[in-house]
Amino acid sequence: MNENNTAQRVVAVLKERGLRVSAAESCTGGLVAASLVAVPDASRVLDASFVTYANWAKTAYAHVPEELLRSFGEVSGQVAGAMADGVRKTTGAHIGLSTTGIAGPGGGTEEKPVGLVWFGISVDGVTRTFCRHFENMDRNEVRAAAAETILSELLADMEGQEAKN
Repeated sequence: MNENNTAQRVVAVLKERGLRVSAAESCTGGLVAASLVAVPDASRVLDASFVTYANWAKTAYAHVPEELLRSFGEVSGQVAGAMADGVRKTTGAHIGLSTTGIAGPGGGTEEKPVGLVWFGISVDGVTRTFCRHFENMDRNEVRAAAAETILSELLADMEGQEAKN
């Protein structure tokens, strides 16, 4: 499914369910929000999006505890989860999304290579995190793939929830 179709479907499902979403984005630099805003009626589902590129911004806008940043680093499941939950609480949205990773071309390590992205999805106080390693991609390809991934995962979660009901 391509990015535009995924974003269209996310907006449609959120709209159908009367849900609102907010995002705290680091490595994607606003691409998640931009993907949603490209869809008509996005204003009915998108509350806010923060580009929390710097660690101080993660703390200020997504309320990530400094201790998590010190202990695990900004590219970690712990920080991705805190970002998603924090942005959800900050904005009052039903759903909080987060992305934090290493888009490259530099900045990677053996433990955290270029292309590693952690994601968080927080819904009504339940937060899950996951990571993907986008190999052999340039910086903007990693960012685009990460934005598509978080929206695809959110859509799968919502469609899975619908199937359970």
